Amino acid sequence: MDFSNKSKLLVVDDSAFMRKLISDFFVGNPKVEVVGTARNGKDAIKKIQQLQPNVVTMDVEMPEMNGLDALKEIMTICPVPVVMLSSTTDRGTENTLIAMENGAVDFVTKPSGTISLDLHKIQVDLVRKVEQAAQVSVANLKKAIGTKRIEKMKIHETMQTPVSMGTKKPLFSKQSTLTKMVTWPAKPEWSKTSKKVVLIGTSTGGPRALQEVITKIPANIQAPILIVQHMPAGFTKSLANRLNQLSQIQVKEAEQGDILQNGVAYIAPGGYHLKIRKVGMAFGIVLDQTEPPRSGHRPSVDVMFEDVSKYSDFDKIAVIMTGMGHDGSKGLVALKQTGNVIAIAESADTCIVYGMPKAAVETQLVDEIVDVDDIAQSIMKYML
Repeated sequence: MDFSNKSKLLVVDDSAFMRKLISDFFVGNPKVEVVGTARNGKDAIKKIQQLQPNVVTMDVEMPEMNGLDALKEIMTICPVPVVMLSSTTDRGTENTLIAMENGAVDFVTKPSGTISLDLHKIQVDLVRKVEQAAQVSVANLKKAIGTKRIEKMKIHETMQTPVSMGTKKPLFSKQSTLTKMVTWPAKPEWSKTSKKVVLIGTSTGGPRALQEVITKIPANIQAPILIVQHMPAGFTKSLANRLNQLSQIQVKEAEQGDILQNGVAYIAPGGYHLKIRKVGMAFGIVLDQTEPPRSGHRPSVDVMFEDVSKYSDFDKIAVIMTGMGHDGSKGLVALKQTGNVIAIAESADTCIVYGMPKAAVETQLVDEIVDVDDIAQSIMKYML
């Protein structure tokens, strides 16, 4: 095969053993070739500029310059898709989420600490995520980083400006002109007074997209929010806690038996499908570990959508954002067949990976295609 057609990978780790092990995973890979290695963050920045790789794997914990500090500089100086390798400790999960906020495309957890002799356990997952990350649009990556910096500036400005009691921050910017309306047959009559539930599905690039959306939802939203983010166990709780600190609504990792409440977002725990069941006049959370993964995912967006489609007690607003693959599109068909549903897909202009939204749009059941920074506004216009 012509090597020029392969994506170029730089492997960054302070352990020579780990660098060799990770590099060996890609020997004979038809899509990716390792073009170099780096021993710390400073070395990585230099090698990225020299070798211009299409994708980077990088350890979080390294001497001289760790992965988080290096990531910030890389995204400023020479943006490139980065897949982080982290531990599953509390500190490791927190650092991983910080890395995702600062531009990392994805992450893989080491099975047993910094030097993982059993790294082969995650070989398939790592190779798959590197292959996917190599296809990420650097232009959209730059846009996402730029949007995040602008949002930080807005939040800082808001904190410096006196506000009235009960106001945490401005809810929306001026009306966007970027929303694309899509027509589909037999659009239902939409009632703003009916009970509602918001359903959100996302994957690669999702943590940053969720922060963009959830932090703009007002505390008085008259609907519960159910979220599926493809993430392993342990990380979804940290994600929920971080979003809760930044948001006006309450955000929590969903627990078995939680009664759905307006103004609360429930994130499916890693390893469990998120479903609901009727409890008297209310609805409760059901966490299901018995149904197998769908298309490799548990939680699965399709499973959540299909389960909620069984209930006609409320209208649904279904949102599909950045992510590899097609999870959510089959579930969207089920939702649309059984009730009043508004479907919103993130636009290709802001997706880190335009996979899941693209598959949803191809069903021809999506009502709006919206840039990520305008999704909260689109949700709320169906509430007010």
